[in-house]
Amino acid sequence: QVQLVESGGRLVQPGGSLRPSCVASGGSFRQNNMGWFRRVPGKEREFVAALSRSGGITLYADSVKGRFTASRDNTANTVYLQMNSLKPEDTAVYYCAGSQAIFGSTAHYYSEDLYDSWGQGTQVTVSS
Repeated sequence: QVQLVESGGRLVQPGGSLRPSCVASGGSFRQNNMGWFRRVPGKEREFVAALSRSGGITLYADSVKGRFTASRDNTANTVYLQMNSLKPEDTAVYYCAGSQAIFGSTAHYYSEDLYDSWGQGTQVTVSS
């Protein structure tokens, strides 16, 4: 199990960009499939993006396809979420998550129940 710390969230205007990052420590980062989730107060946490161990598989929620890009640097033990063309509806606390489980199908990447490491989140606010 790895420890995860997100950073990089801030206030940004609609149409702007941000690149939050998540640094892992205390475990084997390379063995972790990684995901990005977000939560709006009063609503359940939702899937945003995911990366396989090597970064060869990337998955995105329909709401962010074409705007967000997830990536990982296994040398730096870091995952990133490049967010472009931000909308007010993207306002949320963004969490990174890691899982050492074997994901045998793409459906596994979407299930937060399969992730066993979570960061504390970073606030992203999109507003004029």
